[in-house]
Amino acid sequence: MKKASLWDIFSVFAGIGTFTIGGGYAMIPLVAAEMRKRGWVSEEDMPDIIVLAQSAPGLLAVNMAIFSGYRLRGLKGAIVATIGATLPSFIIILLVAMVFTGFKDNPVVIKIFRGIRPVAVGLIMVPAINMARKGCRKWWQWLICLAALVAVAVLKFSPIYIIIIIIVAAVALTLAKEARSRR
Repeated sequence: MKKASLWDIFSVFAGIGTFTIGGGYAMIPLVAAEMRKRGWVSEEDMPDIIVLAQSAPGLLAVNMAIFSGYRLRGLKGAIVATIGATLPSFIIILLVAMVFTGFKDNPVVIKIFRGIRPVAVGLIMVPAINMARKGCRKWWQWLICLAALVAVAVLKFSPIYIIIIIIVAAVALTLAKEARSRR
């Protein structure tokens, strides 16, 4: 893993924060590509950062910046990466709020935002597909993935309940296997 300067960390996350439309999930492929390109993280380490970022409370984009920056340069890296990831969005939202009220009903602006939506959806789907490919190696893992997708997207179950059910099932299966192996 290459050493990263604080300026490099800031500029990478500021660039990503400036051009990411669609929130934290759209940011995942950009962060992964930039960190791999610079030799800051291996292909195998990136899913760990994503899982940690998703598991922690708060915004995924901020959590990705925190964990990535911390991994590269400790607390200073986490702070610099977080500022880099959030500052552009803050400035853009501030400018949009100041200017947009005069243009919000403009047909061109409405069409631009309608055109951006499918791009954001596509950017969000890329990390989901990549994580499914890497995380689902066996048929039963794909079955759990699809069941979770249907439960959340179609049946409107809360993801929290699904995670709790999976944790309980995994603990129960592990305890049952250990009990069988002791016999």
